Amino acid sequence: MKLSQDKLAKKIYGQSLSLPPFHGRIQASYDDPVFLSSISNCHHLLQRPETELLLDRRNRVGAVRLPLQGRKNVEVVIKEFHPSSLGRLKSLFSPSKAFKSWQGASTLLELGIDTPFPVAYLEKRKKGFLEESFFLAERVSEAQEIRYLFRELAENELQKLLESLVRYLLSCHNQGILHRDLSDGNILAKEDEKGGFRFYLLDTNRIRLKQKIGLLKRIKNLIRLGVPEPFQPFFLSKYLQSSPLSRSVWFWYRLNKKSYSFYVELKKKLHLRQLARKLRI
Repeated sequence: MKLSQDKLAKKIYGQSLSLPPFHGRIQASYDDPVFLSSISNCHHLLQRPETELLLDRRNRVGAVRLPLQGRKNVEVVIKEFHPSSLGRLKSLFSPSKAFKSWQGASTLLELGIDTPFPVAYLEKRKKGFLEESFFLAERVSEAQEIRYLFRELAENELQKLLESLVRYLLSCHNQGILHRDLSDGNILAKEDEKGGFRFYLLDTNRIRLKQKIGLLKRIKNLIRLGVPEPFQPFFLSKYLQSSPLSRSVWFWYRLNKKSYSFYVELKKKLHLRQLARKLRI
């Protein structure tokens, strides 16, 4: 099943949620008074000493255990989006990143693509302008970002990981799923019961759905993945299901990869990320 970007925008998942001054949506299995009381102040939850802070940059991400009737405490990851000045202005006409994360994750699951199970999203607006927003998802146990596996695995295990990763990415691309930041930090991996690997896509607000993804766009979409250089030809040939690897495709991959690396280094040297934070853009 494929969904266009327009159909994605119109499709509604979960049920309505109201926790004044916040509004959003929640999965029915989490619509429980005890749980709702716990998430009524997500900003405070992220500041508690027992919360495991996973990321504290422009956006804040933390994992916390919360009570849920009929079950033991559930571990939930909360992502707090900090809208920039420009983002607040745009929010008058466009959905929040929390809403896009909710829609993106729900759509992935509907298409059979693994991602952490979306629990809820919350947003607070004033006169139509976004002030705060949060996206909540179940934490995937025993999973880690693939960047660590790229560094730690022995050669034969790394090849097995890359073969599994290729199948996952092909499933995404073949269904029109294009992730605009397909990087090592946005894919979790864990071993499955058969000794293989299972993957989970993060940062789902960056998902876009296309009717078809062409070859050059597919290859360009892979360049942010930090596949060790000696394994890049193996990775590409498995993705293309072609051996030997086409010189033109290899050239396109390396050209875009070097361009992206240059862009990242330039941003670091110019301190563009720090400047953007100061200017709130």
